[in-house]
Amino acid sequence: MPFEIRPETPADIPAIHALTAAAFLHAPHTSHTEQYIVDALRAAGELVVSLVAVDGESLVGHIAMSLVALSDGTTGWFGLGPVSVVPERQGQGIGSRLVEHALDALRAQGAAGCVLLGDPLYYQRFGFAPEPALVLPDVPAEYFQALALRGPVPAATVRYSEAFEARA
Repeated sequence: MPFEIRPETPADIPAIHALTAAAFLHAPHTSHTEQYIVDALRAAGELVVSLVAVDGESLVGHIAMSLVALSDGTTGWFGLGPVSVVPERQGQGIGSRLVEHALDALRAQGAAGCVLLGDPLYYQRFGFAPEPALVLPDVPAEYFQALALRGPVPAATVRYSEAFEARA
């Protein structure tokens, strides 16, 4: 089924919240707060990339990107996620296209790299891999992955925005 990817608009915000909640409702390894995280990133002005997948009049997917802080002072690194696809459209390539478009947006901005917390088997297709020198405390190393877009992967501890602590 065809769909287009475009930047979010203010009119999309309620639908993004609803589709993110639906996308993670039965997902393993979730805190069920992903929709609140996106809202908090937006409210804090930290939602650097926010793209939606649209099929006709319906939002069927969303991806968020935000800046992360590295302990060594390196700048230009971003965190990917959450990525949300409505349950009835999962497995149709929407999430993959959202990731590709978001990474292209980061490259266009001159980003140094991107990190994420997610399924290694899914994200390796985009070039993500665990990087022993780049760590997220208290997370199994194989699930925290990085992709250098410009320059080397730094040796540092990563800190996500406080928005990732958002709750209902």
